[in-house]
Amino acid sequence: MNKVTCICLGVRNMKESVIFYRDKLGFQTDETRDNPEVIFFNTPGTKFELFPLEELAKDIRDSDPPAIGAGFSGFTLAYNVEKKEDVQKTINLARSAGATIIKEPQDVFWGGYHAYFADLDGYYWEVVWGPNFKYDKDGMLVF
Repeated sequence: MNKVTCICLGVRNMKESVIFYRDKLGFQTDETRDNPEVIFFNTPGTKFELFPLEELAKDIRDSDPPAIGAGFSGFTLAYNVEKKEDVQKTINLARSAGATIIKEPQDVFWGGYHAYFADLDGYYWEVVWGPNFKYDKDGMLVF
């Protein structure tokens, strides 16, 4: 039971989100359509999925779907990088893709370097480098 196999984000506009992640940020997928019913991205270790927000709410509970809100819900996604300068490069890429930069790159109290951006639906992503981060052969962070 100790694993995460897929992270699913409910998105307001499937086409714009697919283009944002696949075409602008470079997330890898076999899906070529711009507006699929669902899309899975091939990330090391865990699949990353986009699904239309209203359909996701119905999937959770069809008879009385949960309320759809916006803003920070106590949930963030992380993109760990192997080099400190990759934090700035990733933030520049996110900015050019249309993301909102929440926090510009800066040093962190524990010795790392990080920044935050919000995607088209307001999901928060931390881009982070740590001086003691180690990665396995598949690019997965090892603690």
